[in-house]
Amino acid sequence: MSIIDLIFGKPVATSESKKEELSVWTGVPVLGLDALASTGYGPEAALIVLSAMGASGLHYYFAIVLLIVAQLGTLYFSYRQTAEAYPSGGGAYNVAKDNFGPHAALWAAVALLLDYTLNVAVGISAGIGVVVSAIPSLQSRTLLLCLLVLVTLALVNLRGVRESGLVFVVPVLVFVVCVGSTLGIGLVRAWATGGQPHPVIPPPPIPAAITGVSAWLLLTAFANGCTAMTGIEAVSNGVPLFQEPKVPNAHKTLTAILLILSLFLLALGYLCPAYHIGAMSELQPGYQNVLSQLVAAVAGRNVFYYVALGSIFVVLTYSAQTSFADFPRVCRFLAEDCFLPPAFAHRGRRLVFSHGVVALAFLSALLLIVFDGITDKLIPLFAVGAFGAFLFSQAGMVRHWLRKRGRRFQLHLFVNAVGAAATAIALTVLVFVKFKQGAWVTVAVAPVLVLLLRKINRHYRNVGRQVGRAVELQVSKLQAPAVVIPINGWNRVAERAVRFGLMLSDDITAVHICIEQDDGDRLRKLWEDQVVKPARREGAAIPKLEIVDSPYREVDQPILDVIGRIRKEKPDRFVAVVIPALVERRWFQLLFHNWRAARLRTKLFLKRDERTITISTPWYLQDR
Repeated sequence: MSIIDLIFGKPVATSESKKEELSVWTGVPVLGLDALASTGYGPEAALIVLSAMGASGLHYYFAIVLLIVAQLGTLYFSYRQTAEAYPSGGGAYNVAKDNFGPHAALWAAVALLLDYTLNVAVGISAGIGVVVSAIPSLQSRTLLLCLLVLVTLALVNLRGVRESGLVFVVPVLVFVVCVGSTLGIGLVRAWATGGQPHPVIPPPPIPAAITGVSAWLLLTAFANGCTAMTGIEAVSNGVPLFQEPKVPNAHKTLTAILLILSLFLLALGYLCPAYHIGAMSELQPGYQNVLSQLVAAVAGRNVFYYVALGSIFVVLTYSAQTSFADFPRVCRFLAEDCFLPPAFAHRGRRLVFSHGVVALAFLSALLLIVFDGITDKLIPLFAVGAFGAFLFSQAGMVRHWLRKRGRRFQLHLFVNAVGAAATAIALTVLVFVKFKQGAWVTVAVAPVLVLLLRKINRHYRNVGRQVGRAVELQVSKLQAPAVVIPINGWNRVAERAVRFGLMLSDDITAVHICIEQDDGDRLRKLWEDQVVKPARREGAAIPKLEIVDSPYREVDQPILDVIGRIRKEKPDRFVAVVIPALVERRWFQLLFHNWRAARLRTKLFLKRDERTITISTPWYLQDR
């Protein structure tokens, strides 16, 4: 088995695509990790804002969680309808394109791409935050750990969607059991003690208040807490990934994800004030994230604590799995509509859109590096993209029902209208509250990306206009081309190129750039003995040798000058530049040769002369 097969798995045939489809069991870890993992940073993001009010800020926490869960409910019913109306997937992009046209769809796609990229960075950084909570000595290695997890996740996803889902089934089950048990035991103890449970290990004290309660602070806490809703659109975006019946399986998966997420959020909203658990800064020595504090308070620091934190770490860091499943699919739709290169629409060796996976990993790595892998720095950029995509999707569904009507359309219209209104309000609050904290970056980058995608689309449309038309083959007045062969000496590589040139034309000019004086004299003698005499003996055309002195040791320009002169001398003929190439057996050995050949080929392309054609003649080196 080759190393490539070992890392990425054996290639999967297109006919085996059904084996890669998801069931509900694999759908939850593949498409639900983002939503489930948001319990690890959404509540904490809200608490970090409320901590400015000291312990009194906890009194408002449960009300904020209730608002978030209510918003989740509207999105749940809305996205059930979206999955049913658009089973081809694509979520906000396809909904917006069908109802508002390609320009609105482009904004929806950019919102999705930003959301997915930020989700990867936030999920991984939050997961490493859990590791640092359990092993404080690793705090200085935060960025390195984030990048290692990112590389691992990218490799897992390049092995295929179904296989990546199977990898995460057990960790997700352990996460649900451990966190669910912690929350259940914590609720029982809190109710048994009248809402004043005694923690096994007391959480760190909440710092003193630095400000009083204000509407602005509560809005900011709600805006930060809305990051718990990201990823809810993943199921409707990925309906084609499911086994038949696709839509019912997607509905079941969405229901399971929303039920678990809502229960966890409500329980956290009650238990954090009950146990006096607040949020800490990741830069603070002895940092403990909220879930770590809660598990320690309920169960203590024992085996269960480390198993629970291990499962939280896996689910948080690999919540990026949702993005790796859906980001490439959005790229695929964009590529099919000529907004991205066609390679993004092609499946790789494991039937995944590999170029999208690699692009997402690269962009996420940049984010992690720029923000040092710190969740608090990334959170302000987060959620704006997600809610932008939510709004396009819900507003598009409102337009969809107004156009389609049909049976019970009023009920469907009402559900999506409520979802669109709630999303619009939340998005306005997010942008308004988080703009100065970092949301301005997302708001500023979005139009730049839209402009870039439009320029790519304009380029492909221009290419289509110029080369897409069928034309009649021109066969009159055909002439053999004038052949130019750059050589650095007479050897087997040059001999193959000249022999191939003789098959094309009787007009062949070999060009050698002479840097050393005696180099040219030796080549002339070899050319006479090894080329001219055999050609005469066989009655074949005699290739010409042109040696050009280059006192300043320039190679490319003298060759280009010779080609230009021949083009002017023979304006009615093509000029075929045959470039000899030595090919090694190992891929890395390609770095040792052909730099000049590649450079010359590039310069010829940049000349943009329609009568100049470049041809490579490889000579394959053998092991001895």
